[in-house]
Amino acid sequence: MKKMWDTAKSIYTRDPAAKSVWEVVFLYPGFHVLGFYRIGNFFYRHHRFFIARLFGQWGRFWTGIEIHPGATIGRRLFIDHGFGTVIGETSIIGDDCLIYHNVTLGGTTLDEVKRHPTLGDNVTVGAGAQILGPIRLGDYSRVGANAVVVRDVEDFQTVAGIPARPIESKPKE
Repeated sequence: MKKMWDTAKSIYTRDPAAKSVWEVVFLYPGFHVLGFYRIGNFFYRHHRFFIARLFGQWGRFWTGIEIHPGATIGRRLFIDHGFGTVIGETSIIGDDCLIYHNVTLGGTTLDEVKRHPTLGDNVTVGAGAQILGPIRLGDYSRVGANAVVVRDVEDFQTVAGIPARPIESKPKE
């Protein structure tokens, strides 16, 4: 429960549209789906796969966001807007990440291996981005909207385009 409350407080501080923590708790689908995920993940880790997937389906039904209960999600994930977002079974997401709507963390094989992406801490993924395969997005990396990422992204790097490539950014003066 504390993990969920910390997430709600974090979303409130990061979203200028949020007027209170209670607004996040009651009205944010990206927060609601994490509740379904946390319960489903508990059952998944205890090898109760059917009930785990059932919670995942309920989360998808109520929010339009699909998180496989086998995914590993760190603290204070903010799924902003969220509709159409899919997070695959072997995905790993670090702490304090921000994922916008219609993002896919998808696999590139049907083999039973690590087949989904790993996001480090403080990663931002723009709307519509597709992150595919067992690649790693480094800490504090950023992915532009609608990018298709199929290669590793370094720490503090910003990528955009199809396929995603590093983009230059001007240093702050």
